[in-house]
Amino acid sequence: MMASPGQTVALVIFGILALGFGTAVFRTKSMVRSALALLGSMAAVGGLFFALEAEFLGVLQLMMMATEMTIMAIFMVMFMMDPGGLGQMEMTHQKRASLTAGVVSGLIAIGLSTLSSWAAVVAAAPTPSAQLHDLGIELMSRSMLIFETAGLAILLAMIVATTIALKAEEKR
Repeated sequence: MMASPGQTVALVIFGILALGFGTAVFRTKSMVRSALALLGSMAAVGGLFFALEAEFLGVLQLMMMATEMTIMAIFMVMFMMDPGGLGQMEMTHQKRASLTAGVVSGLIAIGLSTLSSWAAVVAAAPTPSAQLHDLGIELMSRSMLIFETAGLAILLAMIVATTIALKAEEKR
């Protein structure tokens, strides 16, 4: 199944947005701006899922990132010396090694994706509706307990962190 021209345009636009915002995460020297760039990059990845007709994964990506960014903002305010995050700070470490690793990894990924034959994979892939059905069956059967336990653990951690922060504030 070939992508329609609209899908191709959406993939290119969301891909460029994801890469641009991902680059901005490390180019800015403000924690708040880095967090907003990260949110933009992950939202663009959610858009990529929508363009690939993986609507469930797109919604899941957007919901997860909204929750993650909210939790990150709470911890940023609680524990950082500059809760506004507008002060200048260095956001990168080991610049030469990380730049080399990123360029090499990117070239390998581009080479593998363009030089590999994808015909067998595309032919064997189920339709988007079948993928969604299979994912729902998986989530509602053997994986349900795992996800419920993880959700409860995250909720408990947020409650404990908030309680500790409130107790520490009362002692001041």
